[in-house]
Amino acid sequence: LTLFNPSRRDNMIAWLAGRSDPPNYGRLVVYNFPKQKLVYGPRQIDARIDQDPLISQQLSLWNQRGSTVIRGSLLAIPIEQSLIYVQPLYLAASEQGALPELRRVIVAYGNQIAMEPTLEESLARIFGGRRAPSAVAGPPPSGREPEATPAGQSLAQRAWEIWTRAQEALRRGDWTTYGAEQKRLEEALRGLVEGKR
Repeated sequence: LTLFNPSRRDNMIAWLAGRSDPPNYGRLVVYNFPKQKLVYGPRQIDARIDQDPLISQQLSLWNQRGSTVIRGSLLAIPIEQSLIYVQPLYLAASEQGALPELRRVIVAYGNQIAMEPTLEESLARIFGGRRAPSAVAGPPPSGREPEATPAGQSLAQRAWEIWTRAQEALRRGDWTTYGAEQKRLEEALRGLVEGKR
């Protein structure tokens, strides 16, 4: 995944990713953004996160109490004609050998920013907790059977579960599963965006 910014500017002009699903492995996907529309780049999103009074206050508080805040990779996920940005926040004790612990997940969409304990809660805060249809169409990745989706399960909950599986695959170095889960996450987030309209 690569984001492109114009020279000496922070807005984003293109998004590039390599596909990892078996029939399209290695193919590149490029989204070029129109010049007349401002699409926030990673630095602008980071600045907006830092300028949010509640988020900056919480980060300062955590950094002062013998802990270190670790900001995870900022993901820019294309959904329809826009992007959803997701960034995990980890907290690590200052002592040697302390493992970072996931504390919050920040989601930015349009002019909205949410920081909650889970991805599900952040998405629900942005999108108002819209409910999912009883099932999401599409073939299951990696030859797995699709899970039964109970009626009324929120798309935000589904996105959280997919994101968690993707993170587990990433830790194992299982790039095929990671890519498949990222595709499923995109579909779930697209459902959230469409439900908001």
